[in-house]
Amino acid sequence: MTALRIGTSSWKYDSWEGLVYQAGSKSGYLEQYARRYDTVEIDQWFWRMPEPATAAEYLASVPETFRFTVKVPNLITLTHPYAKRQGDPLVANPTFLSTELYTEFLEAIRPLSGRLGALIFQFEYLNRQKMPSQARFLELLEGFFSKRPAGGPPCVVEPRNPHWLNAAYFAMLRRRGLGHCFLQGYFMPPIAGLCARWGRELAAGAPVVVRLHGPDRAGMEKSSGGRWDRIVEARDEELEQVVGSVTGLLGGGFEVYLNVNNHYEGSAPLTIDKILRLLRARGVG
Repeated sequence: MTALRIGTSSWKYDSWEGLVYQAGSKSGYLEQYARRYDTVEIDQWFWRMPEPATAAEYLASVPETFRFTVKVPNLITLTHPYAKRQGDPLVANPTFLSTELYTEFLEAIRPLSGRLGALIFQFEYLNRQKMPSQARFLELLEGFFSKRPAGGPPCVVEPRNPHWLNAAYFAMLRRRGLGHCFLQGYFMPPIAGLCARWGRELAAGAPVVVRLHGPDRAGMEKSSGGRWDRIVEARDEELEQVVGSVTGLLGGGFEVYLNVNNHYEGSAPLTIDKILRLLRARGVG
């Protein structure tokens, strides 16, 4: 088993030609991508349920050693649908943590069975109108995962309430054999501090996902002009700390997926090049 896999958040970027893809190539992106990296995050199914034919197409594009991390549809992870207009009343999502819909999702991605590194359950920041307390959130999560089919894909949880990353949360992960997803960005605490505080509290045998997103998605899109082939805002000091944390997780025996977004520095492939140099300097890889 590969202990560390490094890839990007999605792969469908024409401006990666010359970095990842052959110049002039407008098709076969995933196949070309998989010659360079051994994992990728599928983000698109967060927004809509997948089609089995699409999952089968992705499977045919990668070698047997390749692994996907997949964001679970937000039909399952949203407590309330996104409001269409500011000030609209909250409406409860009837499929929040629905085991029936989750079963449908697993069936739709069945072609990828055996190639799934982790399913990511991403939850937005939950105020008291959306979730009365952390205790209630953990109760609902544990109830859901207690019904998880035996032998299913590994799952990791990504909460976006910073104060909910505490002893009660990590104890629940251990009870249910769930991994944690560390997010760098979106007002979450730095990964380095969280790993130092909670790294020993993670569930043994569960994967760890580290997602590098950066603090300002809209600002990065404006600065990059929608082209993702150059570093726009270097985060070298932060990357040193992230790599130190990842090295510590590997030393603890965890399987780590490091997913890099274009919005982190401006070009995920170039950020990965920097990460690989830092890892080599530490004798990793």
